Amino acid sequence: MDTDSYRRDFPALDRTVYGKPLIYLDNTATSQTPSCVVEAIRHAYYHSKANVHRGVHALSQEMTLLQEEARERVRGFINAADTAEIIFTRGTTEAINLVASSYGRLIPDGSEIIVSVMEHHADIVPWQLIGRGVTLKVIPMDDSGVLDLDAYRRLFSDKTAMVAVTHVSNVLGTVNPVEEITAVAHEHGVPVLIDGAQAVSHCAVDVRAIGCDFYVFSSHKMYGPTGVGVLYGRRELLEKMPPYQGGGEMIGHVTFEHTTFAELPFKFEAGTPDFVDIAAFRRAIDYVSSIGYDNIEAHERALLDYATERMTGEIPGLRIFGTAPGKDAIISFLIGDSHPYDVGMLLDKQGVAVRTGHHCAQPLMQRLGVEGIVRASFALYNTRSEVDAFISALSRAASMLA
Repeated sequence: MDTDSYRRDFPALDRTVYGKPLIYLDNTATSQTPSCVVEAIRHAYYHSKANVHRGVHALSQEMTLLQEEARERVRGFINAADTAEIIFTRGTTEAINLVASSYGRLIPDGSEIIVSVMEHHADIVPWQLIGRGVTLKVIPMDDSGVLDLDAYRRLFSDKTAMVAVTHVSNVLGTVNPVEEITAVAHEHGVPVLIDGAQAVSHCAVDVRAIGCDFYVFSSHKMYGPTGVGVLYGRRELLEKMPPYQGGGEMIGHVTFEHTTFAELPFKFEAGTPDFVDIAAFRRAIDYVSSIGYDNIEAHERALLDYATERMTGEIPGLRIFGTAPGKDAIISFLIGDSHPYDVGMLLDKQGVAVRTGHHCAQPLMQRLGVEGIVRASFALYNTRSEVDAFISALSRAASMLA
């Protein structure tokens, strides 16, 4: 993969931080955005900005077409059966909240929802907010970060109403066997939601091959604009679910006595959407697709292996969290007893951007026996020389904290 040519598509990578060239290794939190996506945003604002689905004039029709072309592009991108199954949200978090708030109204009081120990808070708290005696049952993992599927099978009961599991752990990089997880749940007649926020930028996703009932992800983690997310839901379930929010666009007919609702997908898209960024999201999908996931995965795997080998061999006191086979391009670590914030700040002063803290996964931190960790994560534009600079900066930080 010609990484140098792709790097030229990301102007942010040319800047300096404290006089040092920026080495951006916080891609799990959000990726940088290529010029083609920014240009699509600029063009829409300057030439086609008008509210969608609400006007007969040319600009409204143009913008509506751009948004709906993006919906069709998303449908093909994840191999959904129908554009009616693609709901635009503000991000993964809102997509999960939509399902928890809407489908959650259909599950009985006292139901049980199965999640994993490695879930992001966004796949824990919304289920707790259902209330009504709904409780969580947790799939455990081993010390490498692999889920215990035998224990998972034993969690099912006649009260199980949903399984909600991350595709890729944002902390450990573990790639979970979502096809098998889904198949087991369906044997019990239980629907499955997959949090794909960390998967879509690294590997091809086929929701029909997975077999899941819901799949959620965000644009900003896969080189697209912020504030755009996707909920895929099987049509038969979405049809049964009540609206998540009320307002314009999601209605059929309104009187003071009674309201009917629009057809899918608009039933779940109340109010004015972020139509400009939704339209630009298509460019991000096209960009990733033009490079090819085989190329992206191979490149990121090489960086992960190289960085892991050098870190474990050269940094005294290093502890890496998450060693599952086939893990994604994430390295979470601590250096001795050093506080992760101290490590992160020392790296930042050398131009290296990493993430520190509990990573919105406090239950997982408890399982690991730590308060927080440092996380470096790679993307298609990172290079071997950046890994070298990262290791050099990390070695210097370790010596200062020794």
